[in-house]
Amino acid sequence: MKLTTFDAGRGPRVGLIASDGTLVPIHDVIADAPLDMLGVIAGGDGLHARLRDLAARAKDGAKLATVKLLAPIPKPRRNVLCVGWNYSEHFAEGAAVRAQAGAPAHARAPAQAGAPAQAGAPAQKEIPEFPALFSKNPATVTGPDSPIWFPAPHSEQLDWEVELAVVIGKGGRDIAEDRAMEHIFGYTCANDVSVRDVQRRHGGQWFKGKNFDSHLPMGPWIVSADELDPAALRLQTRVNGVTKQDSSTKFMVFKLPRLLREFSAGTELEPGDIIITGTPEGVGFARKPPEYMKIGDVVEVEIEGIGVLRNTVQGRS
Repeated sequence: MKLTTFDAGRGPRVGLIASDGTLVPIHDVIADAPLDMLGVIAGGDGLHARLRDLAARAKDGAKLATVKLLAPIPKPRRNVLCVGWNYSEHFAEGAAVRAQAGAPAHARAPAQAGAPAQAGAPAQKEIPEFPALFSKNPATVTGPDSPIWFPAPHSEQLDWEVELAVVIGKGGRDIAEDRAMEHIFGYTCANDVSVRDVQRRHGGQWFKGKNFDSHLPMGPWIVSADELDPAALRLQTRVNGVTKQDSSTKFMVFKLPRLLREFSAGTELEPGDIIITGTPEGVGFARKPPEYMKIGDVVEVEIEGIGVLRNTVQGRS
């Protein structure tokens, strides 16, 4: 099933995408259903079974063009959990840029064993033992067709990153890898928009450059875990219709079970928590010459089996 958060003039509500592509507000059919996505996720197996039954028979809802789709979880309760350097080719891509810029060897990200060599990339000797982790605050989250705010006067280096987002359904601490997939409610698209020079400015940590308002578009809906195998999904980014990223989740270095194990180590994950899982090669800063988004650009990220998330870069008035 596909669940979305929408606004048709009465405030945010949860809707289900019917087989005919229309939107059915779940509260109109299931009177005791929660109005918000966090409530639906926490509703448990009984509610989720009723929603799957509704998805199988629902039709003749509202046309999507008549409602405003929001981020599936418009206001996460906690920071979105993020992974850096998690695709084999993106390791090499970033390392090549560091080498060209004269970064010391210890600052270069190691590449996945067997990754294709790239011109200018330094020799890689080992896979990192642990993933690079950071977070984005809830104010970064925005929805489909909502603006991405251009970061001027602080920067003009606005970059794109398509990422598979994982929505936690069952909480837990110290989650074992062999049980990790049981904790996933579903998946959606994310664009980990990044301000590159600000990202590099603060002593090697990424928080500030990743935490400008509106710099985490998500959507257009959550696809439930029972309907999607995340192991080898095609991911793409297009800017003004031109493809910039085109890869597959099969190239993740740290797979989803490992990521859930790492994030839950000593820390309770809660229903509705979101993890974005890293981006493949093709980001703007690593292009020759570097490319960055400008005001008026339309950026689309697409993930196989989920859909297309589209946003436009706008300047603040």
